[in-house]
Amino acid sequence: MSKVFELWDEIGGAFGPSGREDAVREAIAAIAGAYIDDITTDALGNLICRKKGSGKKLLFAAHMDSIGVVANYIDEKGFIRFSQVGGLFYGDLINITVRFANGTRGVISYEEKTPFKELTLDGLFIDIGARDRASAEALVQVGDFAVFDAPRFEQNGVLCGPYLDDRIGCVALLLALEQLADVQTDNDLYFVFTAQEEVGLRGAGAAAFAVEPAVAVAVDVTDTGDLPEQKAPMAVALGKGPAIKVMDRSVICTPAVCAALEQAGADCGIATQREILRFGGTDTAALQRTRAGVQVGAVSIPTRYIHSPSEMCAVSDVEQAATLLARFAQL
Repeated sequence: MSKVFELWDEIGGAFGPSGREDAVREAIAAIAGAYIDDITTDALGNLICRKKGSGKKLLFAAHMDSIGVVANYIDEKGFIRFSQVGGLFYGDLINITVRFANGTRGVISYEEKTPFKELTLDGLFIDIGARDRASAEALVQVGDFAVFDAPRFEQNGVLCGPYLDDRIGCVALLLALEQLADVQTDNDLYFVFTAQEEVGLRGAGAAAFAVEPAVAVAVDVTDTGDLPEQKAPMAVALGKGPAIKVMDRSVICTPAVCAALEQAGADCGIATQREILRFGGTDTAALQRTRAGVQVGAVSIPTRYIHSPSEMCAVSDVEQAATLLARFAQL
């Protein structure tokens, strides 16, 4: 297995829906500690890793949190109703397994009286095999969070499983940190693993406000346009290199930063793609809007089936993203 998979398997398996990132933060801190000078955690739960320099401040961000669900009601038969934490597509949820923080597992199913095409969150429930409300409440309480519980594997040069979004961005930052371990640069580097991105980009803005970077770069996943008969065309494909974000629904990246990211790729012999994401956004927008404004860019890992239990990306795209980021950090 690749080092990319080994890192993803370690931090991707940690329980970490939005607002509950503690286990992910601990796993990342244990790895990053060997490569940095200073490490702190702020009030929102962002992990801020610093490689000290006397020059300009550069901030790199990838979010630790994942989407998930939260129990909001347990009925008399022991079935658990839930709300979403982050964006969910209901069609991805039917008959999948979820896991609560205490290890309790359950299956999401739906009220069969409801036509599938009319399905809403109100028609879904989690079955943990409980006999009644009391036996369910012995394992799960209202307010408990759960995440997708699916296998992670590497095959044919790709990774597949839950929460590439955005644990794979965290992996790319860790690999970049490793490459920079023995590199001397005047730049003051901050590698920030952010909290609560999936519920409104909450962590990134607070971290950037504190750091006051000259330039900030977010690292996240992006959609691809390489599937059969895809509804919306997109000029990003799996395995053809990391994508440099031009814009999405929430941000227009700084042209000079985009050009510098592309140049960093060219310096390393890495082909890059250009990303225009028509739907959604990333931490880039929150980084840009902090204080009086920040010059921003974003490096994206092309990923299929985002926000499902079976996301997929290419190992080579992650490796090349890390190398590009390490080079950019020295410019």
